[in-house]
Amino acid sequence: MKVPFVSLNTINKALKVEAMKALEEVYDSGWYIMGDKLQAFEKAYSHYCETDYCIGVANGLDALHIALKTLDIGLNDEVIVPSNTYIASALAVSFTGAKPVFVEPNENTYNINPSLIEDKITSKTKAILPVHLYGQACEMDLIIELAEKYNLNIVEDNAQAQGAMYRNMKTGSMGIINGTSFYPGKNLGALGDAGAITTNSSELDKKARSWRNYGSPQKYYNDVLGFNSRLDEIQAALLTLKLEHLDKWIIVRQRIAARYLNNLGKCDWLKLPVTAQNATHVYHLFVITTVQRDKLQAYLQKNGIDTLIHYPLPPHLQQAYKHLNLIKGDLPIAEKLANECLSLPMYIGLTDQEVDYVCDIILKFGNEI
Repeated sequence: MKVPFVSLNTINKALKVEAMKALEEVYDSGWYIMGDKLQAFEKAYSHYCETDYCIGVANGLDALHIALKTLDIGLNDEVIVPSNTYIASALAVSFTGAKPVFVEPNENTYNINPSLIEDKITSKTKAILPVHLYGQACEMDLIIELAEKYNLNIVEDNAQAQGAMYRNMKTGSMGIINGTSFYPGKNLGALGDAGAITTNSSELDKKARSWRNYGSPQKYYNDVLGFNSRLDEIQAALLTLKLEHLDKWIIVRQRIAARYLNNLGKCDWLKLPVTAQNATHVYHLFVITTVQRDKLQAYLQKNGIDTLIHYPLPPHLQQAYKHLNLIKGDLPIAEKLANECLSLPMYIGLTDQEVDYVCDIILKFGNEI
């Protein structure tokens, strides 16, 4: 049996007729940038996230970068970032001129460990950037408490967790301003790069709209040195269509994850993902960890099962961040996860038989080690 790591075929086939109609409407309209489709999506997505405002932008990195810019974060500032996140979270900080300060994750949930944040706060710290990694909402209580105590802003990276919740609050609604990605493989994916910013602040909404459009709140009048980062009409139309199905797809992902957890529950040689109390998990990824990771991945590949490693080298060890003078051993939990984590197949259309096959091969590997 062949099991890909991800496939969009089921979603694409199910929505093809409606998607083609949406594309045709945009095509025939003759209006492709900053039009009615974008406004409709921004309204729908802000409603979904339970925020007052949504600003569509070109991609998730731009969403985070612009969000930070609206808070006037820049040179000589510091922003708290998880040490095991995808590098885009840190890049968004660096692009403002500020310094990303890495905090280790909880080994069980993979999300930033709130109890380690306070020790990294200095007089230069301006924000905490929690990443709802792999689809699970961060434990936000202490993060919110620390932000209030030290007068810091919270900027959520919600690129992997649209629809997840913490204490009945949607991810993307708990920070003062937040960013997300609609990269095609995300739970809510476009047909190319796309992203959005969410906020409850009318002031930050206005600033973000200006920053995404050449720094121009009014055409041909530019208040700041802004960017060209606009969610186009085609992507907005398709995302509006897909958003109607997101909650249903989340339930499917949770059902697949439950089957993995049940089938692999007795494997004492690997660690399964743990969902924190008061948090929900929408399973953008299903990530296990084991010291046998490389051998297991090769064994699965030999048996027709594709997997990925998220992520093989943490940001602090990347050449791009050599200037931070962090070396191997400085952030041991992130390094351990990078050496041991493995993402199993997870997508809409993955069948029970395929999940069982993946689990059977993993169990067979376990019996041979």
